[in-house]
Amino acid sequence: MSNYLIYFLVAAGLFAFAALFALFGVYAERKISAYIQDRLGPTETGKFGSLQTFADILKMVQKELIIPAKADKWLFVLAPVIIFVAVYMGFAALPWGPGLVPSKINIGLYYVFAIISIETLGILMAGWGSNNKYSILGAMRSAAQIISYEIPAGFAIISAVMIAQSLDLQVISTQQGVASTETIKFFGFWDVTHIGGLLSWNIFRAPHLIIAFVIYFISSLAEANRAPFDIPEAESELVAGFHTEYSGLGFAFVFLAEYSMMFLVSMIGVVLFLGAWNTPLPNIGALKLADWTTNIWWGIFWVAIKSLALVGVQMWIRWTLPRLRVDQLMNLCWKVLTPLAFACILISGVWRLWLM
Repeated sequence: MSNYLIYFLVAAGLFAFAALFALFGVYAERKISAYIQDRLGPTETGKFGSLQTFADILKMVQKELIIPAKADKWLFVLAPVIIFVAVYMGFAALPWGPGLVPSKINIGLYYVFAIISIETLGILMAGWGSNNKYSILGAMRSAAQIISYEIPAGFAIISAVMIAQSLDLQVISTQQGVASTETIKFFGFWDVTHIGGLLSWNIFRAPHLIIAFVIYFISSLAEANRAPFDIPEAESELVAGFHTEYSGLGFAFVFLAEYSMMFLVSMIGVVLFLGAWNTPLPNIGALKLADWTTNIWWGIFWVAIKSLALVGVQMWIRWTLPRLRVDQLMNLCWKVLTPLAFACILISGVWRLWLM
């Protein structure tokens, strides 16, 4: 019985985190966009407008969930739930610190990548179930975009996995710091196993993983429908994409999934390339900074700070770069990112055989 209680508490905790992050993310995005555009953003509701997102969610909860007369009721109602659950379940295998992971799975990375892909099914259900031309067009575009960008993202992830030789995200995390049981070489030559810090992160263990990380990050923007890849919901073209017909809690779940996805893809990038829960501070002589700042609590702090930094970059990009056209988006995926990511896989094989 106690085990089931623990499972329930972990699940509830992850849901609470996703919900709170979405509230914080919406507020942060409003303030960041306001700063970039020389505006103030929310100011009236709460101190510095800090309660504006709480007011918004309260309004959404009170709104009626309107189901169009000719919509497929079951598809229409279930789609937002499937979209959110697919993203929410991805958090189950992500490590937050040494020995701290909601579900210890030795193929955790495979599980996360597989479960996230179910989001595409929910998006298609939302578009088709709405019985709306704009919605189905937005759903098809969104599905094409997500499926296409999973290819370079997957190749970039495989290049990191080939260096780590594991699909267990906790093992991959441990290899990038002073707790590692295998030799860590900076750029393949300098032994930094006992120095740790950012020198032992994957992007510095094999320099081509810097390119792999950039490819993954760009692909993650497309998978999360973030600008400049937010074509599926381009206002001038498709009204609001696959969720045109949604209101109230249905729209809230779609929004919750989008912001949860932002943190999820950022955290995956941190775990695979940026040292996971390991500290960026190295051991310098008698100053054992890496040893002092490596434990469960520091781990939670480091992984959260790194992930939030990447979320901040996503927001910065949204309010800086213009939206790509559909043909530009697909050209970037198939003609630039995919060949580069494939090259990273080949280099990872050579690097693992000759320099590790």
